[in-house]
Order: sequence, then C-alpha cells, then structure tokens
Amino acid sequence: MGDTAIRHIALLGFEKRFVPSQHYVYMFLVKWQDLSEKVVYRRFTEIYEFHKTLKEMFPIEAGDINPESRVIPHLQAPRWFDGQRAAENRQGALSEYLHTLLGLPTKISRCPHLLNFFKVRPDDLKLPTDSQAKKPETYLMPKDGRGNMADITGPLILQTYRAIATYEKSSPSEMAVATGDVVDVVEKSESGWWFCQTKAKRGWVPASFLEPLDSPDEAEDPEPNYAGEPYVVIKGYTAVEDDEVSLFEGDAIEVIHKLLDGWWVVRKEDATGYFPSMYLQKAGQDPAQGPRPGRGRGAPPRRSTIRNAQSIHQRSRKRLSQETYRRNSVRFLQQRRRPMPSTRGTLNALSTQQAAPQMPLHAKPQPAVPPRPSADLILYRCSESTKRKLAPAV
Repeated sequence: MGDTAIRHIALLGFEKRFVPSQHYVYMFLVKWQDLSEKVVYRRFTEIYEFHKTLKEMFPIEAGDINPESRVIPHLQAPRWFDGQRAAENRQGALSEYLHTLLGLPTKISRCPHLLNFFKVRPDDLKLPTDSQAKKPETYLMPKDGRGNMADITGPLILQTYRAIATYEKSSPSEMAVATGDVVDVVEKSESGWWFCQTKAKRGWVPASFLEPLDSPDEAEDPEPNYAGEPYVVIKGYTAVEDDEVSLFEGDAIEVIHKLLDGWWVVRKEDATGYFPSMYLQKAGQDPAQGPRPGRGRGAPPRRSTIRNAQSIHQRSRKRLSQETYRRNSVRFLQQRRRPMPSTRGTLNALSTQQAAPQMPLHAKPQPAVPPRPSADLILYRCSESTKRKLAPAV
C-alpha cells in the first residue's frame, strides 16, 4: 500500500539552522494511512507557497468566487524577515491550519499536491556534520499547542540517553544503535518507540534499549493507578514471559500502570500482567486516532529480554513485581465491590457514636518518658567547651 492518505500531522517544533545561512524550519511528524510515521522539515515560505497553490487548484473552496463558500483555512503570509519570535508565535496557528486542512473533503485532503508536499525528501534525511560551525538549535512545541515567548525562552536541550545494548533495526524508519552510543531523544511515544537522533542518523529506537546518563529512569514512570483506565484490545497478543498476559482482539481491560517502555500493566478481572500498549486503544476513542501498531514496527522488546545489557548505573531500575500489582489491584477491587451501608444503619451508627464517649480509633500507647539523666552524666557527655563554661570560677 502506498502513501494514499495522511491520518495526522503533528507539529513537533522548529529548528534554527545556520547553514547555508541562518533560517528556520518546522518539524512535522506525518502519520500515513499505512501506519508509517515520517519526520519532515519545511520552511514557512515553502508552506505558504503550498497554500497559495492549493487555493489556485480549488478556487471555489478558497472563496475566490464566493467568500461564503470558503473552507480552506487562512494562513498569514510570511514577513520580509522572519526571526525567532515569529517562528515561535506562528506554531499555534500553523497547527490549527494543518488540523483544519486534513478535515476537509477528500478531494482536498488527499489531493496529490498535499500528499507530495509532506512526503520525505532527500533533504529531510540529511543531518548536520561535524564540519559545520554551529549545530542547529531545536525548539519543541509546547504541550498545550500554543507557541509564544512565555513558553519558549531558549533552545531546547534534548534529553540525552545511552544505549545499554546493541540494537539492529528491522525497518527503514528505525535506527540501529550500538552499546554505549549516545542519542538525543526528540519524541517519546507511548508505544515504547522513541524517535532519536545523532550527528549522522535519526530514527525510532526501543525505549528499553536506552537509559539516561545521569540516573536510572524508573523515576520517569508514573505511579500505578489501581482504579484503572478502560481500554480495548485492538490486536491480540500471546504471552511469552510469565509476567505477561494473553488477550484477544476486542477484550475490554483496565490499564493500571503506564510504563515508558511501552509495556503497560493491565487488569482483566482479577488477573494482571504486562501487555504491549501498541495493541491497546482507549475505550470509546475513534479507531483512527488511537495508538496503532506501525508497519514494520511491532511491539518493542522488553528490557528483561535484552541480552548482554550493560548499564552505567550501579543502582538498577526498581520495578514492581506482578505479585505486588495483583495484591494491590485485588485490594482495590474488593473496596470497590464492597456494598455501601444503608441509610438506617448509618443513622444508628451516628447515634451510637454520639451517645458513647468519643474514643480515638486504633489508639496507640504513648511512649514512656525517659528519666532525666543526672548532672554528672550530663557533664560527662557534653563537649569540652561546655565543660569549661560550666566549671566554677577559681
């Protein structure tokens, strides 16, 4: 299947480049209908030229004949000189423009002009070399989607990670790493695949093969949520390890711990176990927007299956055991299933408490006060300076 349609375009941010001269390019993560994901770089002047050509191709939808018939969104023209402030402030409007554009009828949202513009070009695969005087500065899009000076005050320092083992890529969109390689993480996907880059290459790497340089990464994982979030299995998986769980497509489960490596702890009735997040979708979510397994990239490998892993940290990652997950999960389910007391029973209990003297529940005995030490013992234990001050004057 070719790149017949674009499912989603996410604006990651922009880069300030200095070769051949200072300029700015926007970074887009393009998700295609075949479930592949590509990162492309475009100048705003290119985007505006694309916009003008699109209006010429669809004059009715552009409002040239009747302004009330316009559906193609507006896009402000570039200035004579676009500096960093303009590049930052334009991000919110640019994201909204692309979102609206993909929601138009298919004759526009799937036209060859749009599809060809966001296909990967040779320049998208070129990276700065060591011979360049200055490395590009990367600015990522704020999480709330608004790009302004209050959100971004300087070049973003991408998180640096180290490969704990050698990973051989299995698809063109992935990146091979060797033990000890240092990479910059551009995007952390919930699927457990992280988009990384080095001076010579970029691509997707399993998060399980990476560790931060400063400390173990268990602190980045969120805390378990034993209340659970309802999800639906969109692709079946058969457990390989003892702590994993087998599920079928269409099963309704609850996610109780979302781990960054893409293997989430899920609960089905009283059973818990690890399951690939790529094969899950939030209940009630549109299938086109849920996390889906990408072509050529299935579930990432788990860290427990990596051989010859070499960490630089003496303290290993702290992981909860499945027994802990099950015990805490069962305890929560029992509390949730416990029936609420009736109104009459509640009123009787309140009247009994009012009639009886109020005594603290689970009262603990107060510790005994130790006897005061003698003056000689105090003088013996104090410092020499205190002894000299307490000594009687001669």
